[in-house]
Amino acid sequence: MLTALPLQAQDLNVYRGTQVSPQIERVYEHGLQYLVTSQEEDGSFPGNYGREPATAALAMLAMFAHGDDPNYGPYAKSIKRCVEYLLKSTDAGTGYIGNSMYNHGFSTLALAEAYGAVQDERIGPAVKKAIDLILTSQEKNRFKAWRYSPDSKDADSTVSGACFVALIAARNAGLRVPDNAIDDALKFYTDCQQPGTGSIGYTPGSGANGTATTAIGVAVYAYARKKDQPTFVKALSALKKSEDENGGGYPFYGEYYESQALFQSDVKAWEAWNDKRVQKLADSQNEDGSWDASLGAPLSTAFGLLSIALSYRYLPIYER
Repeated sequence: MLTALPLQAQDLNVYRGTQVSPQIERVYEHGLQYLVTSQEEDGSFPGNYGREPATAALAMLAMFAHGDDPNYGPYAKSIKRCVEYLLKSTDAGTGYIGNSMYNHGFSTLALAEAYGAVQDERIGPAVKKAIDLILTSQEKNRFKAWRYSPDSKDADSTVSGACFVALIAARNAGLRVPDNAIDDALKFYTDCQQPGTGSIGYTPGSGANGTATTAIGVAVYAYARKKDQPTFVKALSALKKSEDENGGGYPFYGEYYESQALFQSDVKAWEAWNDKRVQKLADSQNEDGSWDASLGAPLSTAFGLLSIALSYRYLPIYER
């Protein structure tokens, strides 16, 4: 049986030198208030993608990342609703969450981060089943990665990113994740790398999808603690040279991964990027605390908050 551990923050002074600024706290709190007030009673959210489990998962992660007590703090009720929605969206037999591996990956990540932090005995078994499904799906895939369905034979770097980070979070929580599962997934990203530029493509042999896919490639290698590998070094160089600010046409999603990639790889570069990102979010935040994009306000807001959540350092997955 795994031991539940309290959520602890990393020392904010280790990487940044100052506490979280009033501007960051103001922007972040405003965004969280939007998520809380817009959430439905069943834990889902309104609008585009609002009823997808991934939206509840990412909203919950944004709340965790702020560092409040998830059981008794100001967001405890909303977090409980998110947990309920994720568990309700889980197939009791297979452990599959939602109707795509995108949903499954992000939802598994959220539940893995909740395990040991949220007082709910159902979370541990749900995470175990969800991870087993990710591993089984990978074993059956000819690329040893993931795409939209658990039975997909092809793979892409975006769905694979969601599933891979879930594996890392589960490993951090104490679940067994075989080394070969990590190594096989990393090889897929190497196969997606463009020889000339170092960018990471959507699939092997394809072009990079703006900064998003390259940022995902950098992040997965960093989370695997393989920052000495040529794939990582080349991809990080390509990411730093990129001037794309739209995440390859998916604003908020691309920045979600770019923040993690830079923080895990080059803290100084992340500091400069984060300052600009916070200001951009402050300038574009709606009166109700949300942000608008094609993904819908709830999902865009969750991604937006998570793109600056490293300012707090509370989520275990963000540890360096």
